[in-house]
Amino acid sequence: MCPLRINGSPNGNVKTLESAGTIFEAEDSDILLRIMERPRAINVSFEERPSNELLGNHFECLSPHGRRSGFNSPRSYTSFEAHAMVGEAWENMKRSIVYYRRQPVGTVAAMDHSVEELNYDQVFVRDFVPSALAFLMNGEEEVVKNFLLKTLHLQSWEKMIDQFKLGEGVMPASFKVIHNPVRNREILIADFGESAIGRVAPVDSGFWWIILLRAYTRHTGDSSLAEMPECQRGMRLILTLCLSEAFDTFPTLLCADGCCMIDRRMGVYGYPIEIQALFFMALRCALLLLKQDQEGKEFIERIVKRLHALSFHMRNYFWLDLKQLNDIYRYKTEEYSHTAVNKFNVMPDSLPDWVFDFMPTRGGYFIGNVSPARMDFRWFCLGNCVAILSSLATPEQASAIMDLIESRWDELVGEMPLKICYPALESHEWRIVTGCDPKNTRWSYHNGGSWPVLLWLLTAACIKTGRPQIARRAIELAENRLSKDHWPEYYDGKTGRYIGKQARKFQTWSISGYLVAKMMLEDPSHLGMISLEEDKQMKPLMKRSTSWTS
Repeated sequence: MCPLRINGSPNGNVKTLESAGTIFEAEDSDILLRIMERPRAINVSFEERPSNELLGNHFECLSPHGRRSGFNSPRSYTSFEAHAMVGEAWENMKRSIVYYRRQPVGTVAAMDHSVEELNYDQVFVRDFVPSALAFLMNGEEEVVKNFLLKTLHLQSWEKMIDQFKLGEGVMPASFKVIHNPVRNREILIADFGESAIGRVAPVDSGFWWIILLRAYTRHTGDSSLAEMPECQRGMRLILTLCLSEAFDTFPTLLCADGCCMIDRRMGVYGYPIEIQALFFMALRCALLLLKQDQEGKEFIERIVKRLHALSFHMRNYFWLDLKQLNDIYRYKTEEYSHTAVNKFNVMPDSLPDWVFDFMPTRGGYFIGNVSPARMDFRWFCLGNCVAILSSLATPEQASAIMDLIESRWDELVGEMPLKICYPALESHEWRIVTGCDPKNTRWSYHNGGSWPVLLWLLTAACIKTGRPQIARRAIELAENRLSKDHWPEYYDGKTGRYIGKQARKFQTWSISGYLVAKMMLEDPSHLGMISLEEDKQMKPLMKRSTSWTS
């Protein structure tokens, strides 16, 4: 096969590849499908079809936008633009944009050319979300629309890893633009997990795609994109994957390690909070986006049932506060009937010592994982913030999560926001759980590292819970170093003092996460893109677990 190279004109450095990878754009299928032996992709039309039926009452308050300003400069923001970092951040954002046939389709993961690019020169679905929100807030809708449609193209192709065919609805983890010298044109290739660490498909990509489609629709007031038959079908394919009936006894999704932002072995297999919170939010977004036709109504019924079961399960069994911790500490075990209180047969002796000191008198959080005889008590930032934004957390629980962050500021925020998880795995536990992963050593990378991208999620959660001062304090901390350190991917150390040992510089989602946090604080109405209000009909009767009788 002829070597292929990335087009160097808009996207950066030229690079040679030995093969064409996994996915090609549909228009190149005549020449390339004979090589790849793949079926054609569906032909997605860019035609606008104006219709407001989908919006209903959910989109009455929409942000007005004037003429596009282009990618040359951000729109005018009074006090927001006063900080020098903002202009620098937008310049870096502009340089990160990936073009496909002269159309912007996303942003690269990082622009650090001092080290080997590996897959950091690709457009990752999860990484692009904060970039997309920043562009939407800045009135740059085109790149977001193009991204949604191009990833939809990629979803439609047959996906094979070795001899196994992946589900039709799986969205790619990432894609890149390369140049086909035979046809002298650009084509797309994508990674569905066959090139990832551990060869795990990205469970979160499909959820982020639905969430971003709702954000685009909510912000622009344009329902024509979501109403396209191709977008409706794409959503249904994603929902088919996660709503299918199997051997599950829980409404949560069973996942492998490495299927989300934590894409390496970190003991998050089972029912990780990040996936469950994203699943919940994607289901709620799909309710707003699915058309009320025959196919849509069938999915809506299944979604409503799943949401009720999922919210009850998560709010009762994943939630931990001081009282619940004390209840678990006093659990009886080996209860063999439907009246069992210790439903998962968790051994009280398995409670880690650190959790007793970590839990404040006021506060609580959704723990990392719950499965038979196993509770992962680690704090995971993304899952808890998304739980607040999606209203998976009740107002009381959302407030308790913010209380915990304030009470444990040094542990969860430290000198650079924010800890992706807490605490770090160390010594024997690190060897067993991570398989001696040299990248996930204690207080580094996914193992207790500090990730600036999480700033936007914290800010959104703070605004929703009425505590913008927490976000402002975290942003000020980040502003002390982010620009001086050249926008690292993550920081290491117990307090996040050191630039990560393998952190890429000019990491795009570190840049966009900062911009989204700043713009959201400046104009809290932007929160509507990424936040859902509580559904009163979904609120179950809360029951405290107790393992003793009065």
